[in-house]
Amino acid sequence: MTGRRRTTALIGDDNTVVVAGKRLTWRTLHKLPQIPSPAAVLVDNGADALAALRHHAVHGTELLVATETRVDELMREELGESGFAIVLPDGTVTPAKLKRVEESGRAWLLTSGSTGRPKRIGHTLESLTTVTADQPPRTWLLPYSPGTYAWWQVVTLSLTQADQGLVAIEPHELEDWPAIATEHGVTAASGTPTFWRQAIYRDADALGAVPLEQITLGGEPVDQAILDQLREIFPKARISWIYASSEVGASIVVHDGKAGFPQSWLDREPQPDRPVLSVVGDELVIRSPHHGAGLVGAVHTGDRVEYDGDRVLITGRLDSDEINVGGSKVSAGVVRNVLMGHPGVSWARVFARKAPLVGRMVAAEVVPNRSLGPITDADLVQWCSTRLPDYGVPRRIKFLDEIPQKETLKSDV
Repeated sequence: MTGRRRTTALIGDDNTVVVAGKRLTWRTLHKLPQIPSPAAVLVDNGADALAALRHHAVHGTELLVATETRVDELMREELGESGFAIVLPDGTVTPAKLKRVEESGRAWLLTSGSTGRPKRIGHTLESLTTVTADQPPRTWLLPYSPGTYAWWQVVTLSLTQADQGLVAIEPHELEDWPAIATEHGVTAASGTPTFWRQAIYRDADALGAVPLEQITLGGEPVDQAILDQLREIFPKARISWIYASSEVGASIVVHDGKAGFPQSWLDREPQPDRPVLSVVGDELVIRSPHHGAGLVGAVHTGDRVEYDGDRVLITGRLDSDEINVGGSKVSAGVVRNVLMGHPGVSWARVFARKAPLVGRMVAAEVVPNRSLGPITDADLVQWCSTRLPDYGVPRRIKFLDEIPQKETLKSDV
């Protein structure tokens, strides 16, 4: 470590933090062994991740925090050669292989890896703290994998605002999180659409018992069906969807209960704290004041958009969303939204399969809604046929028993 270490008082230090059933505060979280700087702290539980974050926030260290399972041996080698000491869950520290000057206050995030191997994006606590207006007292659910952008968004809110408690959910608790949330009075929860679909699929009544006042969705394309389902269960809650990424930060926030964002938001006049949204070709392009270090100007997100009346819908990744069927192009995201608009469908994934003559055809995996009885592929083909052009109708549909979910709370959609 180099230079004088800062010590910072945190507004949220006395906020409640529930981890592994223990009711603590940020201030009373257990202390980790000495954390060098720069360091990649690899954790196997939420408490260690939160302790590492607080240490970083108080002392201004250079930190990357992630679950041990997200950082393979090759990445550990790369981190060591980039000047990071590796701190393992058992406290073992492997010194950095490269001596370099510390970037005080730098927080490193790993991208989700949706475009290949995860890469490092640099931020500061300030650039990660995008909620600065005073908030009503809330207790937030924290289901995200430590070190992801969404995880940072929730924990920085709790660290920098008074009366913003946390209830951390470990991976083995995900199936029962509504019961845990109800026990600890969770009033706000952020999750991916897959996370919310999982909760509805497993036990909608248990979900409805959670006293939620604020519901946030992000991390994946957000369709109208999941927004409507959540509104039915929580008629009085504010439901928001957020477009955010490690690269551009939280760039789009919508509270009106509709999928997508207003077309009038495109190419608005720049303002100091508001990202500029544009569409180039079919790709969303963002100039953001919350961008990661070294990302200057317009950032091509790699996300594909479609227009639906006066709304701009984000349908999926450019490299996988468009399916070419014999020269006619259809969005996998649009087909997915049509499938999930069927009351008998809890989750769907749409993709291309090889086909004779036309080269590609539309295929899908579907998880049925168990509460409404069986459905058949013929039912879904008929449903899609009245809502999509013929070339966009799925010709192969496979039924799954469970909604697949990754460590990041996302699924391959």
